[in-house]
Amino acid sequence: MVIITAGMIGVGKTTLTGLIAEHFGTQAFYEPVGENPVLPLFYKDPKQYAFLLQIYFLNKRFGMIKAALADDNNVLDRSIYEDALFTKENNKEGNISDTELDVYMTLLDNMMNELQKLPKKAPDLMVYAETDFDTILYRIRKRGRDYEQFDNNQELRAYYFKMWSAYKAWFDNYDVSPKLKIDLQKYDLEQVENQQAVLAIIDQELAKYR
Repeated sequence: MVIITAGMIGVGKTTLTGLIAEHFGTQAFYEPVGENPVLPLFYKDPKQYAFLLQIYFLNKRFGMIKAALADDNNVLDRSIYEDALFTKENNKEGNISDTELDVYMTLLDNMMNELQKLPKKAPDLMVYAETDFDTILYRIRKRGRDYEQFDNNQELRAYYFKMWSAYKAWFDNYDVSPKLKIDLQKYDLEQVENQQAVLAIIDQELAKYR
């Protein structure tokens, strides 16, 4: 089976992805952040680098979802299915032009059509992680990536809030596969008992589709 995790930056997707992969004894595909040369540039100058960043992510995520669906036994930390959310929000912010958005959406449509040619055409389950906004900010501070810090950057804080809000509508509209919402504020994954509780919830959900 193929499981994808989704959710706001700082919510705990990477930890969740690792737990699911270990639980099922499968490979985890992690979001390309640490080795991404464009991401720090985007945080410094989003208007110049937003489109390049989204093309970079789109290319990486297309390769990841193709590999995962072909193998039929993987877990993905964020996926191509939520990538357009960031592009559209950057368009609303004026960081990506309407022409760039059109180019991006045409490319995304072509990639989605390619996925339909695979024997497995969609994930088995999307696990969406959520917390309240203050918890997001706390976790972003805690992990300490310099370019993500917002204490002296109200525009960046506002961007985080807009993305956090946009994710709620994205989850409601997602229809590519079955979906499951997990409250990672209630189930803080730093606690072992919460890890086991979350995995049990996922097991129970997957049992509905077997």
